[in-house]
Amino acid sequence: MSQPRWAVVVPVKRLAVAKSRLRGALPGVPHEELALALAADTLRAVLACPAVAEAVVVTDDARVAAAARAAGARVLPDEPDAGLNAAFRHGAARAATGWVAGITADVPALRPTELAGALLAGQSGRPEVRRFLPDAPGGGTVLLTAGPGVPLDPRFGVGSAVAHAASGALPLDGDWPSLRRDVDTAADLAAAARLGLGPRTAALVAAGRPARAAG
Repeated sequence: MSQPRWAVVVPVKRLAVAKSRLRGALPGVPHEELALALAADTLRAVLACPAVAEAVVVTDDARVAAAARAAGARVLPDEPDAGLNAAFRHGAARAATGWVAGITADVPALRPTELAGALLAGQSGRPEVRRFLPDAPGGGTVLLTAGPGVPLDPRFGVGSAVAHAASGALPLDGDWPSLRRDVDTAADLAAAARLGLGPRTAALVAAGRPARAAG
């Protein structure tokens, strides 16, 4: 079975309020620069994935929008302005292809081949069934897929893996460590660095010594 070309929706908050739990992770590095780097490296990997036909970035941040357009993504203003799930729905509704995925903008170690593998897995089985990929700890979600004509119906947030399962989505089963490694804390950033960060985040980590994670 040939893999379809996907539209991948990537919502990004305004940098001033994004990734609040990561604030101070790199002393000497402005927090907005780190938040932008995470999103830019995520988007870079999405656009390099051979299964992706387009990336749709939903944001009201001018710097994010400029970086996304420069990378080759389509940018939509966050017209709902009602949180992450509303942004995912907004982007999915305007996707140009029938197969749609939503991915969080904080997976800076993402490898395009791993994303391609997960999207292929999302294509398998019944096309009317949405699929989701839990994050590395298991409670959150990094990727949600939907086939042609199927609403994405995102449930991102605290406990989203359980919420997606309760909504009828099935978990994706595969070994994709770079895709599952989202970054919310200094410890997450260190774990992502061990996998190999994208260039923009890697440069910031090299410039600033990561804060020691509590515990």
